[in-house]
Amino acid sequence: MENLKKKILKAIENDSRISVADLAAELGVKDVDVANAITEMEEKKIICGYHTLINWDNTDEEIVTALIEVKASPQRGNGFDKIAERIMKFDEVNTIYLMSGGYDFCVIIEGKSMKEVSRFVFEKLSTLECILSTATHFVLKKYKDHGTVLEETAKKNRMILSA
Repeated sequence: MENLKKKILKAIENDSRISVADLAAELGVKDVDVANAITEMEEKKIICGYHTLINWDNTDEEIVTALIEVKASPQRGNGFDKIAERIMKFDEVNTIYLMSGGYDFCVIIEGKSMKEVSRFVFEKLSTLECILSTATHFVLKKYKDHGTVLEETAKKNRMILSA
């Protein structure tokens, strides 16, 4: 990948709201070059979307995030791809990764309550014929998400004692 595209990707990964003009000025190139590079990367699905990171803990909205470990039996000829396609069709699923290690998929979902998340697991996910087992972990607090610190942890002021 050429250097300009790498620089554009790094810049918009940190701030997807940056204007083409500001980005071009920052990189020392023409606006049209940045616009064309972005369009090309969107068409090639290098840039797949633009998202806003929200710290829901700072709102009055109750949202429960869960990470679900999934063990699955791969399908002949399709491996894990067809299973992933089936799982990602569920509206509740925000993220799905194929993993190495003790489980095959990491599925991240959000719900209004722990009960809603557990209902998704036992009514929808675990009932798929290829799913061997699941383990659900609830997120208790987010400190950093997608490279962004959500909340500065309180720095403890320690009193210095000397003898």
